[in-house]
Amino acid sequence: MLGFILYLSQIIKKQHLERVVKEFMEREQEELFSKRVRAGKRTYFFDVRATKANDYYLTITESKRKPKDDGFTFEKHKIFLYKEDFNKFVNALNESVEHIKTELMPDFDFTQFDRDEDEEMSWD
Repeated sequence: MLGFILYLSQIIKKQHLERVVKEFMEREQEELFSKRVRAGKRTYFFDVRATKANDYYLTITESKRKPKDDGFTFEKHKIFLYKEDFNKFVNALNESVEHIKTELMPDFDFTQFDRDEDEEMSWD
């Protein structure tokens, strides 16, 4: 009986592994475009993805590096943005940023943050 249970356990593990690999491969095929924005200890990822029905959506992921024991770990937060919400989202984002720039911080020079990621990594 124990032998049969071990055999069954191996089959279940194999099926689980095959399913995980298949899901990973499908996810990799879904990603059509990706843009990374580094911001200090945070990195933002903008990923365009496709559904199985060839519908498109955007995932915005914030990945934050946090210390843990002898190393570090990443805390991730994700937003799924669907095509029917693109315009509303972009309009609200632009309006909110514009409010901060013009109403709350009109004298602040936001251009000091305008630099390429390559410049940030420069050692010169």
